[in-house]
Amino acid sequence: MKKTIALACATIFFMACSNQKSEDKSETKVDSAAMAPAKTQPAEFADPKYADIGRSGLASLSAGNVDAWMGSFADNAVYVWNSGDSLAGKAAITAYWKKRRGDVIDSISFSNQIWLPIKVNQPQSVEQPGVWLLGWYLTSAKYKTGKRMAQWIHTDMHFDANDKIDRVIQYLDRVPINAAAKK
Repeated sequence: MKKTIALACATIFFMACSNQKSEDKSETKVDSAAMAPAKTQPAEFADPKYADIGRSGLASLSAGNVDAWMGSFADNAVYVWNSGDSLAGKAAITAYWKKRRGDVIDSISFSNQIWLPIKVNQPQSVEQPGVWLLGWYLTSAKYKTGKRMAQWIHTDMHFDANDKIDRVIQYLDRVPINAAAKK
C-alpha cells in the first residue's frame, strides 16, 4: 500500500512538473512574439511638431512676415503648383511671395486648418521617403484690387533631414485667384 501511495504521489508530482513545463513553454512563445520587432509599415504618423511648423508658417504669411515663413525652408527648396508652375530655390520662392504678398494681396487668412504629419517609409509611387506634412485649409484673401477670394487649398510639404521644407506641392484653383487679382 505504501508503494502504491508513493507511486501515485510520484506520478502526480511528475504530471504537475510536466504541466508546469508546458505552461512555461507557451509563456516563452508569447513573450518571444511580443519581443519580436514590428514590421515596418509603408507609412506612419510623424511627430506633431511638423503640424506646428505648418501652422506657424501660415500665421507668418498671414501677418505679412514672409521672412519668418521662409525660415522653415531649405535653400534648395522647390515650390510646385498643380498647374505645373514651379519655383526652385529659397531665394526665388522668397522673392515670389514677397512680391505677391506686398503688391498683389492686401490681406490673407487661413482657417479650418487640418494638418497630418506622416513619415513615408516605403514610397508607393513617386513620392519621396521621409516626413511629409499634409495640410488642408480655407484661404480667404483680399486683393489690392478690392476683390476677395476664398477657396480650400491643399498643400503637401516634404522635410529634409534637418527638418527644413525642401518640397511644396500646392493644389488650388487659379480661376478665382486670377479673377480677384485682375484690375
